[in-house]
Amino acid sequence: MASMPAALAALIEHLVRLPGVGPKTAQRLAFHLLKAPREDVAALADALVGLKDKIRLCRQCFNLCEEELCGICLDPRRDGGVLCVVEEANDLLAIEKTREFRGAYHVLGGSLSPLDGRGPEQIRAKELAARLEAGGVREVILATNPNVEGEATALYLLRVLKPFPVTVTRIARGLPMGGDLEYADEATLARALEGRREIG
Repeated sequence: MASMPAALAALIEHLVRLPGVGPKTAQRLAFHLLKAPREDVAALADALVGLKDKIRLCRQCFNLCEEELCGICLDPRRDGGVLCVVEEANDLLAIEKTREFRGAYHVLGGSLSPLDGRGPEQIRAKELAARLEAGGVREVILATNPNVEGEATALYLLRVLKPFPVTVTRIARGLPMGGDLEYADEATLARALEGRREIG
């Protein structure tokens, strides 16, 4: 738009790149920020920069944290013998909201999707195997998303886990096929965890 100031147009262009933000929403957000007090906009900018500067991956489970280990891995009340494998950190947060799971996690960092160039090397399956080799794990819960990529990832992990003396379970259905854990409600996730079953 020729009459729009360059700084405003640049902000809208950046906002449109965010998932779920279309051109109209981006424009509304940009005008909201324009009207907001300078200190609020500065605080938002600081939070965004802090996100990139401070957030790292937990060296044990690959959850998001600001230290070497995340709060879940540091919690002595968690049962490290039960390991819940999820695709992304937001899936972990969704399961945590249920308050039903008291074990540990392993975040893969994605799922298998050959069409998108994500093969076994792009997920943390080797790191998962290393955790099992270290001992102490009795059960691995495969909590990948109930979609094509998540199912393919679960089947691949089942082969990776076969040599280890652990029970491998899969979260129960109750989540819609093609859906993401991130968008499921707490009750549905709780039922899925309670109804997990052994596979393989």
